[in-house]
Amino acid sequence: MVMEAYCVRFVRGQATAITPDEALAVRGDLVWIHLPQIDDETRGWLHERAALDDYVVDALTATETRPRCEAFGEGAFLNLRGRSQAALDGDLLASVRIWAEKGRVFSVTRKSLIAVGMVKAEAKGGHLHDPGDLITAFAAAITADLDPDVAQLGDELDDCEERIDASRIFELRRTVSKVRIAAIGYRRFLSPQRAALEKLAALPGDWLGDDDRLHLAAAADRAARMAEELESIRERSALMHETLSDLRAEQIDTRSLVISIAALVFLPLTFITGLYGMNVANLPYAQEPWAFDAIAGLCAVIAAGVVIYFVQRHWFTR
Repeated sequence: MVMEAYCVRFVRGQATAITPDEALAVRGDLVWIHLPQIDDETRGWLHERAALDDYVVDALTATETRPRCEAFGEGAFLNLRGRSQAALDGDLLASVRIWAEKGRVFSVTRKSLIAVGMVKAEAKGGHLHDPGDLITAFAAAITADLDPDVAQLGDELDDCEERIDASRIFELRRTVSKVRIAAIGYRRFLSPQRAALEKLAALPGDWLGDDDRLHLAAAADRAARMAEELESIRERSALMHETLSDLRAEQIDTRSLVISIAALVFLPLTFITGLYGMNVANLPYAQEPWAFDAIAGLCAVIAAGVVIYFVQRHWFTR
């Protein structure tokens, strides 16, 4: 675990890689310790070497998490959700758990988050000076990474609305269902994530500057905007699904009407042919040479009459 940990020290914004033990000994400068896995070795290191409180360690290494923020002692625990290269247990988003106090920030993940790489790049650029800057970078990276995905969901739904056609019902329903599931999965975590960022921005403490609180509030507002967009996508997906279901029902009704008309056309014909097809004696005109032609002509006249009746009643256009 120590070999996999990512530890940097920030001196006047410039990031320098250090070992985990060196990170624990730093005083006065900002230190970021990122642990990319959760196992017994990680828990033991956080307990014994980092000397974090049991409550903090349990929060950092919890299996089931939701976005939240809690103040504890001189620091704060923050859980955020962002996109991962590999979804965990079917969730579209994976979590990053953050413990921040004056001069130190611990972050722990179970799956590699795309946002972690973005924050590392920002750290190398010399833009981070305090824990508030680092947490703000996490929040901004997560929302910036999610924004194109949310916009893509909206674009897919727009495309489906433009291509509504009876011949594409099954294709469109698959796409709409996929968009709706994704929107529900994202919104499930973005709404509490907004509340967590707003709570963190309002926490007392000198390790969060006024500019950090403004940036956190901006990140919370962006998360709220995405949550509202996802809610709109979810509602539009539901309406689109109902429209496609109505179109499918109308298609079935039309086909049922055609089948019913065909059945009504052939119903009297079936009666006549069935009657004269009985193997009994004394059927009228059964022995006449013109009987077959007469019955066939009668069937044709009846069929034509039924069709003309349906045309006049406009059954074929309903």
